[in-house]
Amino acid sequence: MKKIFLLMAGAGFLAMGCNKSLLDTSPHDRYTEATFWTTPEAAAAGLTGCYSVLRNDGIYGGKNSGGGSATALWDETLSPNAYNYSNTMSFNFIAAGQQNASTGGIVTARFGDCYTGIGRCNTFLAKVDEVPEMNEDDKTRMKGEAKFLRALYYFTLQTYYGDVPLILDPPNKETQGKLPRTPRAEVIAQVITDLDSAALVLPASYTGTNKGRATKGAAMALKARALLYEASPLLNTTNDVAKWTAAAAAAKAVMNLNYKLFGDYRSLFLQPNENNSEVIFDVQYIFPNQGSSFDLICTQYNTNAPLLDLAKAYYMKNGLPTSDPASGYDAANPYKDRDPRLYATFTYPGDVYKGKKIDSTRFASTGYGMKKYSIYDSITPPSDKSDLKDGQSDINFIVLRLGDVLLMYAEAQNEAAGPDATVYDALNALRDRVKMPHITAGLNKEQMRTEIHHERRIELAGEGLYYNDIRRWKTAQTELNTSIFSWSGKYLEKRAFNPQRDYWWPIPQTERDLNPELTQNNLY
Repeated sequence: MKKIFLLMAGAGFLAMGCNKSLLDTSPHDRYTEATFWTTPEAAAAGLTGCYSVLRNDGIYGGKNSGGGSATALWDETLSPNAYNYSNTMSFNFIAAGQQNASTGGIVTARFGDCYTGIGRCNTFLAKVDEVPEMNEDDKTRMKGEAKFLRALYYFTLQTYYGDVPLILDPPNKETQGKLPRTPRAEVIAQVITDLDSAALVLPASYTGTNKGRATKGAAMALKARALLYEASPLLNTTNDVAKWTAAAAAAKAVMNLNYKLFGDYRSLFLQPNENNSEVIFDVQYIFPNQGSSFDLICTQYNTNAPLLDLAKAYYMKNGLPTSDPASGYDAANPYKDRDPRLYATFTYPGDVYKGKKIDSTRFASTGYGMKKYSIYDSITPPSDKSDLKDGQSDINFIVLRLGDVLLMYAEAQNEAAGPDATVYDALNALRDRVKMPHITAGLNKEQMRTEIHHERRIELAGEGLYYNDIRRWKTAQTELNTSIFSWSGKYLEKRAFNPQRDYWWPIPQTERDLNPELTQNNLY
C-alpha cells in the first residue's frame, strides 16, 4: 500500500507539471490584498467596513449580540446620571474607581476597536487610488468620509487614554508593532487636519440609501467638539482664551449651516424621525441585519438605570430648582410640573409605561427606566413590537446633533467673551423647544457657566456625554466621589474617583504585552 501511495503521488506531481493552471495558487473563495481593490464596488465595500466598526463593542455597540449591543447607552453609567448594576463590560468598575490595566471590558475593547477602525481607514486611503475605472468625484468624497471616521476613532482614543500611537499607514506588524505612544497634542492635531480636509470635500447632505454617511457638517461639528475639549480645564491648564474663541467659532460655523432644531424633544429620538433636521451624524441601525439591543436594555435589563441625582437635577416647569422655596416643588408628588425633558427621558414610579401605571418594582435597580433611545413610552406598543429582543432594535444613535452644538457654542462663547446675547439665544432656543422659561437675564460669567453645565446635563441626559463633560471640566473628583441612590433614597453603592489617576483610563495590559514600548498612565 505504501508503494501504491508513492506511485499515485508521483503521478500527481507529473500531472501538475503538465497543467500550468494548477500552478495558479490565488484562492478563488476569498479576497486577498492584491485582488480586492480592483472595482468601484470593492472600494465601496471597503469604506463600509470603516463605518462598520462604529457598531463594535468598544465604540457604540450593536454588531454583536449580548454584551456588545448597547455600549452607547452604558457610557451614561460612568456618570452620576445612571447605574449599570450588572457591571456589563466592566462599566461599573470604572464608575466605582476600580479599573486597572487588566480590567478588560470596555477599557480593552475601546482601545482595540478604535485601532481596528483606524487600520481600515488607513488601508482604504492607501488603496482607493489603485482602483481602476472609479469616478474621481466619488473617490474624493469617499476619502473625505474615511478621514472623518479616522478622526472620530482617534478623537475617541485620545479622549480616554491620552497619548496613543499615531499611525497613518495600513496595518503592518513589522513597522507598527513596537511603536511608542505619540503625545496627545500631536494626535489631536491630526484629528483637526483630517476634519478640515474632510469638510472641504464632503457634501452638505445625502439622499436615499446614502443617508447616514459623513457630511461636511459632521466634520465641522466633530471639530467643534474636539476644540471645546481642548479649551476645557482638563487640557487647557492655563485657561488660554484663544482656545475658547476657536471652539466658539467652530460651533458657530456649524450653526450657520442648514440644521434646525427638531420640534419635539421626545420624538427626536424615535425611529420614524431618524435623520431629521437636527441630526448631524448618527450610527445607522436596521433590523434584522444591523440591529441593536437598545429597547431590550431600556425596558428589561435596565443596565442604564437613571439615578436619583439626575431626577433631582431637573428644574421645575417654572424654571426654578426644586431646592428653591418659591419653586412649588412638592416632595409628596416629586414629578409634578417638572422640566418636560424629564418625562421625555425616563420613567419613574407612578408613571404610565407601556399602557400601565408602574410601581417601584417595575425597574428594580433604581426605580427609574430610560426612555431615550427606546420606542417604549406611555402608550401600549403594537403586538409585534411589545417585546423586542437582542439585536431587534433599529433606532439610530445620534453622535452629533444641533442641540449639542448650541450648547458647545454657549459654553465656549461664555468663557471667551462672557454671557453676551448670542449665549442667551443659543440656550433659550433649547428652552423654547420644551416650553421652559428663558435663562435669567443679567448673569455673570460664573453664574452662566453653572447654568450651561446644568443645561448640558439635562438636554443631553442618556446620550453618553456627561462623563466626558465632568472629566473635561475637572469636576469628576467631586461628582464621582459620592454615594448613589435609588428613586426612594435607598443607598446603592459608594463611587470613587482618584483625581491623580482617574482622569485617564489605563492602557490595556493585553496591548502592553504585545507592545512593551507602550508606557502606562499615571498610577496604574
